[in-house]
Amino acid sequence: MTNVPTIKLNNGVEMPQLGFGVFQVPDLAECEAAVLAALKAGYRLLDTATAYRNEEAVGRAIQKSGVPRDEIFVTSKLWVSDFTYDRAKKGIDASLQRLGLDYLDLYLLHQPYGDTMGAWRALEEAYQAGKIRAIGVSNFYADQLKNLELTMNVKPVVNQIEVNPWYQQPTEVAFNQSDDVRVEAWAPFAEGQHGVFTDPAITAIAQAHGKTTGQVILRWLLQRGITVIPKSVHRERMVENMDVFDFELSPAEMQAMAALDRQESQFFDHRDPVTIEQIFGSSLKQLKE
Repeated sequence: MTNVPTIKLNNGVEMPQLGFGVFQVPDLAECEAAVLAALKAGYRLLDTATAYRNEEAVGRAIQKSGVPRDEIFVTSKLWVSDFTYDRAKKGIDASLQRLGLDYLDLYLLHQPYGDTMGAWRALEEAYQAGKIRAIGVSNFYADQLKNLELTMNVKPVVNQIEVNPWYQQPTEVAFNQSDDVRVEAWAPFAEGQHGVFTDPAITAIAQAHGKTTGQVILRWLLQRGITVIPKSVHRERMVENMDVFDFELSPAEMQAMAALDRQESQFFDHRDPVTIEQIFGSSLKQLKE
């Protein structure tokens, strides 16, 4: 079983460098089985969210796994429809209840919209009360992150953003790292878009190391100092994704990976107002109710 190294967050909490994500696994039975398989394979970082609608399944898998609670690093996220102080307090408790846990290891504001300051104040209080061991954000740009830091009392420990070969975000990654905020990559495989698993440059690197293209992508992210949370419902791929700590990309190979950047999100522009309204408008309107 692969032993995943940990890193120390800016508040002293230890977090595994590689974990298991359950985005786009809405079927609760499938999610529970996948998380159980991941825990048996050796994963100790689990990443879910209110918006994924599968916190209950993650909680059941944790209970059934037999793995001691203090060995599992559990992350969840608050959705924007709960981004006020009062709603966020209830949202935190709701996540804990759905997961069946006494505390969360990491809790994130899922998006940078709505009353992020009010919601963050609720996260700070839950952190101080011991309900959450560490608090952070997701999809925050540098200016949004800095505004939060300057306004609130507790500094985020993590910023979970899209990072993959087609969307490398070097400026954002560098800012977070210089600010001692850990970058955690969602969609590390770019959802398989643009033939990422068959790209000639990545394939050549994989062949040189006797690894798969997926393993090369994960290794490249780890060497950039980024935590990764790949998702798979197949045990063989789960094991493969963990087997990335016994090789290292050379500086030339890292440069070859950097040259693949399309500067193109595989999802949407978080700063396009039309897109924001289309995706988050209905959730944000709930805050007025």
